[in-house]
Amino acid sequence: MTTPPFLSIDPALRHVSLDARNPAFYGNPNDVYAALHAHCPTFYWTEQKQWFFTGYDHVNGLLRDRRFGRQILHIASREELGLAEPMPHLASFDLSERYSLLELEPPEHTRLRTLVNRAFVSRHVEKMKPELAELANRLIDGFADKGEVELLSAFADIIPVTMIARMIGIPEEMGPQLLAWSHAYVRMYMFGRTREQEDAAERAAKEFSHYVRTVIAERRAEPRDDLLTHMIHTEHKGQYLTEEELISTTIVLLNAGHEATVHQIGNSVRTILDSGSDPATLFRDEATTERTVEETLRICAPVHIFQRWALEPAEIDGVSLKRGDKVSLILAAANLDPAKFTDPLSFRPDRNEAPNLSFGAGIHFCIGAPLARLELNVVLPILFERLAGLRLAKTTMVKDVYHFHGLERLDLQW
Repeated sequence: MTTPPFLSIDPALRHVSLDARNPAFYGNPNDVYAALHAHCPTFYWTEQKQWFFTGYDHVNGLLRDRRFGRQILHIASREELGLAEPMPHLASFDLSERYSLLELEPPEHTRLRTLVNRAFVSRHVEKMKPELAELANRLIDGFADKGEVELLSAFADIIPVTMIARMIGIPEEMGPQLLAWSHAYVRMYMFGRTREQEDAAERAAKEFSHYVRTVIAERRAEPRDDLLTHMIHTEHKGQYLTEEELISTTIVLLNAGHEATVHQIGNSVRTILDSGSDPATLFRDEATTERTVEETLRICAPVHIFQRWALEPAEIDGVSLKRGDKVSLILAAANLDPAKFTDPLSFRPDRNEAPNLSFGAGIHFCIGAPLARLELNVVLPILFERLAGLRLAKTTMVKDVYHFHGLERLDLQW
């Protein structure tokens, strides 16, 4: 396995030097992940000053290991851990994230997830299939006769944000504004984020929170058959969600409910076209469609990294971690572990191997996974069937972000 020139690996020390903003890395991270699997699957990333895990069993295990958590300030103080105080210029952003399902640990996480989970189970999500197909066809109607399209803005951006907004009870016309707010949030997860990006995220948090607060007030006054009304009026063990919990939960559902799926639609289309596979074969029935979708999720996951705090001392793969250490799990690399997947860099929809970890595992397994899978299984076959002879145009630019991995543009012709 050849190591790319911008990647330096010291297997003896298990130290890796890698510039995450190098286009050769974020444009094709799978080659780097393959090199890491070959030489150093568990490593200390010197630029990030943190231990990273890429092995399937280690990532899968850490996602489920209750010695590790998404938060740590529920059991230790900032002073004890040597953490800096919150930055005043991010007060609104931090407040909007304080009760995020992505960040909480039990018992708060259990209470919030129980109240929300019912709306996302497969049997409820499956009912959205007809309206999802109608939306996909309507969008394609708008560009089918043009012979070319920038797919993200005309299709991929619109479908997930529209569907999650409908579920929650947010007017569809808010879609463009929701996307703008969400994009500002996502930039907070970039390597080397700037003060300008932080200020933009703070403004988005203020505006987003204010808007959600007004919709909550409307639903209190006039309940409807939507998820927000359900969250407002449903109790769990005698408790209702507070105003701030409602705001945080609504924001994270809107953001997480579409951001990764937008990327995955683009990633999947590019992967399928790059593979040269016949779409008619890949989507000939529901079973083959499902296998195709799962393989695209495996080989080009939309979310690459999740982090965990060590809540107590632990040793993982010979790495001694103390309470308060933060580690990173590269889900996308775990999906390419040659110990689990034959010829892992190849697109092979007929695989019958380990399940991909693109939606995580354990108590933080993606609550929106059934919805995301439904969206992909419905819209991808429609897209390839409606646009015969679909091919990539010349312009595709990969987005440079931390957790998310996707395209900036996806120009197609047919």
